[in-house]
Amino acid sequence: MFHIGDKVFYPMHGAGVIEAIEEREILGEMQQYCVFTIPSSNMDVMIPMKNMRKTGIRQVVDRNTVKEILFDFHNAEPDCQLPWKERFKQNSDKMKTGEMQDGAEVVRDLLFRMKEKPLNASEKQMFTNAKKILISELSLIKDISEMQAADMLEITH
Repeated sequence: MFHIGDKVFYPMHGAGVIEAIEEREILGEMQQYCVFTIPSSNMDVMIPMKNMRKTGIRQVVDRNTVKEILFDFHNAEPDCQLPWKERFKQNSDKMKTGEMQDGAEVVRDLLFRMKEKPLNASEKQMFTNAKKILISELSLIKDISEMQAADMLEITH
């Protein structure tokens, strides 16, 4: 279950902190709602507690997992052999999982590809979103600024 102060990750939006758990009446029905803030997008979110898992919201990963992900990010071979359409679908599917490892792979692979040749508009947008989401979780886990988190990934701002 989720509690006030928990650091959570909302797929496709980024990492945030639970600010409150409130009971509200909406359409005549009383429900508990989780209210959290996503600093990277300056967004406040309110989701019914019963829908938290369904939306893919999860606790942020622990520091040991981050170490492993960062090691893979810097050392694993990028997978860029697919034609762009298949690569885009594969990357989209990875982003939808909401898993930090998958998001890091998307950023790593697109960053590698970008060094070889410019990304098309769709991949450029995916890279920007994936990078923002990855940095948001990394900065929250490590309790550092987003700029410091980007530096850990060696991504220029």
